[in-house]
Amino acid sequence: MNNLRSTDQAFNDPFESMFRGFLAPMRFEKNGDALDIRVDVVEKDDAFKVHADLPGVKKEDINVRIDGNRVHIDAEARREKDVKEKDGKVVRSERYYGTVSRVFTLPQEVDDTKAVAKYEDGVLTLDLPKKASTTSKKLAIQ
Repeated sequence: MNNLRSTDQAFNDPFESMFRGFLAPMRFEKNGDALDIRVDVVEKDDAFKVHADLPGVKKEDINVRIDGNRVHIDAEARREKDVKEKDGKVVRSERYYGTVSRVFTLPQEVDDTKAVAKYEDGVLTLDLPKKASTTSKKLAIQ
């Protein structure tokens, strides 16, 4: 219980709080209409399964690249939204055009020759088999 109190005091110390703020990751608020790729990665014994949310993106506008254990997902997004009154006059028009990308590293290399990508209902699903690990060879010293 005593350790818990000392930890709580450290979090309440303004000097400590200031330095924690410098080290904390920064995230800027974005316009709610801008596209952001949300990713879930599940590791299985022999593969990784990735689900990436890309709502409103066409399948042709998505690119996936695998480089060893790094996965790159790029997409071109186009969103348009018009709000009209009853007589058809445009009151507000919002558009978003741009590219988004996401890069992440997996704990093991992927066998890109067996990798499969599917896109359905705004979700990109990647089945990424793990590359067979290479065994190291011990050399005899002569």
